[in-house]
Amino acid sequence: MAYPPRRYLPGSPFGYPPPPEEPVRWFDDAAGPVVRPYALTGGRTVPSGARFDLIALVVSDAPQEADLPADPEQAAILALCRGNALSVAEIAADLDLPLGVVRVLLGDLLDAELIRVSRPVPPALLPDEQILLEVIHGLRAL
Repeated sequence: MAYPPRRYLPGSPFGYPPPPEEPVRWFDDAAGPVVRPYALTGGRTVPSGARFDLIALVVSDAPQEADLPADPEQAAILALCRGNALSVAEIAADLDLPLGVVRVLLGDLLDAELIRVSRPVPPALLPDEQILLEVIHGLRAL
């Protein structure tokens, strides 16, 4: 039950409606405990080492019987990336965690050498658009 909209009521104390009779429930029983993102990363907001691009692909190198990190979020990342490559954005979406938190956790896993990251090719190293158009025209001419 949400608080009623704030409107000035001339006869009520302070000019606002009184709070509801029953306490307001912000979360349902199935939501479980709420953990702040900074608690998951130890207060860090930047990964140690290189930054992770949204489309960088992550693959887990940890064998299944290896001692997994103590954090359940890092264990979930390793389980998701075992056997298939996922982008950083997909990992964040699958775990329903903020992107900044996932980047910090991936930085820790990369430092522990439990994952491999293939970064996208920088735009400066990609072929020029004119060259690609010439290749397309050449293929169409065949």
